[in-house]
Amino acid sequence: MRKPKIREVIVVEGRYDQNTLSQVVDATIVTTGGFGVFNDGEKLAFLRRLAEQRGLILLTDSDGAGFVIRNHLKGAIPAEQLKQAYIPDIAGKERRKQKPGREGKLGVEGMRPEVLLEALRRAGATVEGEDNAPQDAAITKAELLEKGLIGPGSAAKRQALLQRLSLPEHLTPNAMLEALNLLLTRQEWEML
Repeated sequence: MRKPKIREVIVVEGRYDQNTLSQVVDATIVTTGGFGVFNDGEKLAFLRRLAEQRGLILLTDSDGAGFVIRNHLKGAIPAEQLKQAYIPDIAGKERRKQKPGREGKLGVEGMRPEVLLEALRRAGATVEGEDNAPQDAAITKAELLEKGLIGPGSAAKRQALLQRLSLPEHLTPNAMLEALNLLLTRQEWEML
């Protein structure tokens, strides 16, 4: 089977993530070198240039470290040049590791190919030869407030929804809104 060709540059944390993803898609895949991206001005300048020319898809692990890296890059690259791809929280460890990570979750390298491909599609990846249809009307913060997902006493309800949708537990309310808009149709949202 031919690998889907993706126009945007995909940014992952490390070389094992890069290797796994390169088996799933035909795309330019760049690593951050983990937290190394915080002190590497040349890497950041390179990522900014790639974002400007082709757009970036950020695909980090769903653990706390992945979100620290994701948030750093979200602050350094214009939002219109950056798409967010999220993998679900799945307990386990990668085959090459003797024990699971601190949070006990699989990272990008441990995900099944179909999970990675679905995450990229839901992020809005431009896949060559596929129709990238326009999205439904966006879910708004006001709608999150109506459903009790933001505001006073909303944390438990928000965590329950994140778990139900297999989304990372570390999503901020704004990141959750972004993920909901990527993952749910208007009809699915209204049925929640």
